[in-house]
Amino acid sequence: MKIRRALAEEAEACWNIRNLAIREGCKTAYSAAVINAWTPDVMPEDYRKEITQNPFFVAEDPRNGLVATGYLDLAAGSVEAIFTLPDYFGKGCASKIIEAIKSEAEQRGLKRLTLSSTPNAQSFYQQHGFLLIGEDNHFSGLAQAELRCMHMFIDLVV
Repeated sequence: MKIRRALAEEAEACWNIRNLAIREGCKTAYSAAVINAWTPDVMPEDYRKEITQNPFFVAEDPRNGLVATGYLDLAAGSVEAIFTLPDYFGKGCASKIIEAIKSEAEQRGLKRLTLSSTPNAQSFYQQHGFLLIGEDNHFSGLAQAELRCMHMFIDLVV
């Protein structure tokens, strides 16, 4: 499995990974109607900007292409969700991406990373050293709904 930076022309493939991961992984956290609204097939154009303006990582399987994504939001100093194709859940792709993001943040001199996790992903982030700050609801413009979120952080070694 190769971890590398995403290319702008891979935005649609990354969006598809995001949607498939949410549709499968968040079934126990949110209603089907919310998930459906949150994962439109048509990618918002600002998503491509995230790829070009931030360290946006992908996991690439030599046989199947892109299988996981995640990025460091430079403006917020936060991890944006790690998404993995359902067939690759539990195979270490997300772990490699989170480690690449943490390494990138350390190289850039960030002392702390934050994130807002879906409830189903909380334990994954805790396994990677993130600590829970608290829980609340976040309004998603895409979903047009309040989404339960777990706010977390990790202090980095700089």
